[in-house]
Amino acid sequence: MVIISQDIIKQFQNLMESIDEQLQNTFENMHQGDPIEALVRFLKARDGNIPKAYKMLVDCVDWRIQNKIDDILSKPIVPADFYRGVRDSQLIGMSGYTKEGRPVFAVGVGLSTYDKASIHYYVQSHIQINEYRDRIIAPAAMKKFERHISTCIKVLDMTGLKISQLSQLKLLTVISSIDDLNYPEKTDSYYIVNAPYIFSACWKVVKPLLQERTRKKVQVLSGCGREELLKIMDYDSLPHFCKSEGSGSGSSKHSRTRTSDDNCFSLDHGFHQELYNYINHQAEAMESRAMVSQKSFHVAFPEPDPDDDMIAQTIESEFQKLSGQNEVADKLNDLTINEDKETK
Repeated sequence: MVIISQDIIKQFQNLMESIDEQLQNTFENMHQGDPIEALVRFLKARDGNIPKAYKMLVDCVDWRIQNKIDDILSKPIVPADFYRGVRDSQLIGMSGYTKEGRPVFAVGVGLSTYDKASIHYYVQSHIQINEYRDRIIAPAAMKKFERHISTCIKVLDMTGLKISQLSQLKLLTVISSIDDLNYPEKTDSYYIVNAPYIFSACWKVVKPLLQERTRKKVQVLSGCGREELLKIMDYDSLPHFCKSEGSGSGSSKHSRTRTSDDNCFSLDHGFHQELYNYINHQAEAMESRAMVSQKSFHVAFPEPDPDDDMIAQTIESEFQKLSGQNEVADKLNDLTINEDKETK
């Protein structure tokens, strides 16, 4: 475990005070009034190495400036029916809070199809959720629970995970790289639930490749994970796919038939309604809605971390072993991600 001393933080703080005014302004927007917390996160991500953490943070601020990330919450994905398709194919939502007040985000890994839009819309939506979490959800949680809150937990539903999802590796690697480089140490724990055999087999191979601090954050729970998760959150905050044993096989698959109050993946769920309304109101205030009505908000994709590339290659290799070389080779020949598709 890396120990970040006050002396290390002070040295890093002095370095950041030397950056130019534009970088300073963007850093202020990023840290939301808590610069020390931001410095510590980047230090942890680089094992306490000040020069590496400094480069990482300056690169992050540059990325935010170049891609106008400070304005991304005023760039709605429109029309609403098209955005509904994004939500139905990129299964993510917030189901509640832990007993300590951390937001609980649910991710339908196994049944997300990412087939209703181009990669740019999915990246835009992912960053918007990150920014809304950090700018709106976390500050509100601090007031509600009267304690410092800057991180979340994620519950990953592996229901439906199958070989064909190799087609998503490029997109998932892009999203992972964005999070690793620009939102480090924002997730306290990852809880894996409803894991099929194919995940278990891959996990044994991938786990040793992860950095120790990441490995310690991941817990693979039995079944839907309900009993373990109830130790850290109330029943009402459980993701819908964790609320009853035996729900895993159809948990996310039948999400479209669940009520909007229960299914946190749905655009009709309270979290997504609040998020989408907020973005639309911000757009109206900035008179920017017309500018984004016909195209996605393109964000430059970072160079993937070598570790992420190696993990993706390992997963692909393991899938090949599990399914047979010929069958997977045929599937891989058909894999594409349409980067130019701008409509449904």
